[in-house]
Amino acid sequence: MRLLFLGDVMGKAGRKAVAERLPGLRAEWGLDFVVVNGENATGGMGLSAEHARGLLAAGADVVTLGDHAFDQKDIIPFLEEEPRVLRPVNYSKLAPGHGARVFEAGSGRRVLVVQVLGRVFMKQPFDDPFSAIEPVLKAHRLGVSVQAAIVDMHAEATSEKMGMGHWCDGQASLVVGTHTHVPTGDAQILKGGTAYLTDAGMCGDYDSVIGMEKLEPMRRFVTGMAKARFEPAGGEATLSGVYVETDDKTGKATRVVMVRLGGRLQPSGP
Repeated sequence: MRLLFLGDVMGKAGRKAVAERLPGLRAEWGLDFVVVNGENATGGMGLSAEHARGLLAAGADVVTLGDHAFDQKDIIPFLEEEPRVLRPVNYSKLAPGHGARVFEAGSGRRVLVVQVLGRVFMKQPFDDPFSAIEPVLKAHRLGVSVQAAIVDMHAEATSEKMGMGHWCDGQASLVVGTHTHVPTGDAQILKGGTAYLTDAGMCGDYDSVIGMEKLEPMRRFVTGMAKARFEPAGGEATLSGVYVETDDKTGKATRVVMVRLGGRLQPSGP
């Protein structure tokens, strides 16, 4: 199976890049399943129902969220209506929506997608991500009940993301980090057959401070005071993420390639 995961979509520039490039990539790369992290797609904070529909229409099979999952209030009822949009699995059990779900990928193949939030250096003390994901993976055995499993580890700390990769090794096809908006260069296949990347980066304008216009963040660094709202940078975006090929019989990864297309970053892709 050919899988594509795209990192945090950042504002209008990120949405534009996904809308313009993803339909062509699905055909050119023969993609079987696409997951897009959309938690910063609306004004850099959260995802509206309208923009969620736009990402799905562009070719995403699933859209994941993160710690800004509920920043846009109209997403709350939408999560109950649209099974293809997932919030973190270790949110409160009373939270709307779902954190994990199995989807059809054609030819009878099934793909598990689960998102989990890290705790290290994050603003809120979420439930333990390792304990939260373990029963999900045990209930959907790779190569048995699902032909692929994708884990979106939305977290700040590199160490916690790497720990999750090893925790899931052999039980997932891909563990990929999101949240920091800067792509890492450590794409690899772990010993148990799980493709891993510490952070997918963002689909956004890299002439910025992690996707935001530069002036206000730099002012706050220098003065310690806020003067204006953060605004997503509006220049040409880089489509950033990871491409993975798997063995349908085992669900394990056979190839992993970092993806960077357009914008300012050095190009990379399969």
